Amino acid sequence: MSVVGRVPVEGGGELAYRLDGSGSSRTGPWLVLSNSLGTDMSMWDPQMVALTGHFTVLRYDQRGHGASDAPAGAYSIARMGQDVVALLDHLGVESASFLGLSLGGMVGIWLAAHHPDRLDRLVLACTAAELPPASAWEERAAKVRAEGTASLSGTLLGRWFTSRFLGERPDVAVAFTAMVSSCSDEGYASCCEAIAAWQGRDLLGRIDKPTLVVAGRADPVSTPATALELAGDIPGAGLAVLAGASHLANVERSEEFTGAVLAHLAGFGYERGLETRAAVLGRDYVAAAVARAEAPGAFSSFQRFITEAAWGGVWSRASLDVRTRRLVTLALLAGLGRLEEFALHARAALQSEGADRLDAEEIGEALIHAAVYAGVPAANAAFSRLNEVAASLEHP
Repeated sequence: MSVVGRVPVEGGGELAYRLDGSGSSRTGPWLVLSNSLGTDMSMWDPQMVALTGHFTVLRYDQRGHGASDAPAGAYSIARMGQDVVALLDHLGVESASFLGLSLGGMVGIWLAAHHPDRLDRLVLACTAAELPPASAWEERAAKVRAEGTASLSGTLLGRWFTSRFLGERPDVAVAFTAMVSSCSDEGYASCCEAIAAWQGRDLLGRIDKPTLVVAGRADPVSTPATALELAGDIPGAGLAVLAGASHLANVERSEEFTGAVLAHLAGFGYERGLETRAAVLGRDYVAAAVARAEAPGAFSSFQRFITEAAWGGVWSRASLDVRTRRLVTLALLAGLGRLEEFALHARAALQSEGADRLDAEEIGEALIHAAVYAGVPAANAAFSRLNEVAASLEHP
């Protein structure tokens, strides 16, 4: 489900936004994506399938970009940060995680320092606390006002992507040439002037949200050295440098970029997996499994793998609720004849006291479905095991 809309911003005009994901009906958790100079919200398309599995994703076009208006008057990173606050207020969002790239990352730094209560976690991609010299940005602003944004497309493509990637993906070159050419000349120039005046170094020590800095190893704009310095100045920040990526690393190395972002924002990993596994299968069972895994000679590496991959990854995705995942899992285990695992999941589903609890009749419906597609004998065996489990719970 997608929702599109517009919100008034300071200085006049409106900001265009779009909601996607299982939470686009205005439930959380929320993630805001902030685009770079010269692009629009579609720059995040390579991430959307993965991100909407975990978040309500709120994309918007920076003022002067995409479908957003270009209000007259001087722009600043602070004013663009206030645009995000206005957007969150308009949608009734108390707090959200934030992913910004380049110009969007500067906005993220300002937000984290001035409105920390509105942010949960932060990813700063291919960005910097300052990008001197200011004169270079002022010259670019003058060029755009004189010749239009289309005059920059060739230069920008060479900064945004490596030559190898452009050779392999001419479709990307066409799409991003059109993207920058569609920007408002005045809006783009005003954003250049905002970057020229941007001095965010003194803000970095005030950031107290979990932060990940992402860089492209081949980025000539926000270099790996810049990223290292940025991460070092933010308390506790992590750093991920993606090989073979230039400035728009989310496009050029989309899988690696998305994986790093999700690992930070969604908390993939052992701890998140343990929490999800315990919620589905029961804390006593998981505690015993962990104890067995930690015993000498046990398959601890395998236990860590399934906890991270299955429970921290697949089971933690928000695109299906836990009740649905329980039913899918039970039907698959029945069809595959994995009766011990089926009994484990059936017992946990019947014993759950939360909203994801299943009763025997619902599990039976899943087994009838499995009988059609996986065979009657397999479903019959699972029914027998389900009856055993239900009986043991009635008469322990």
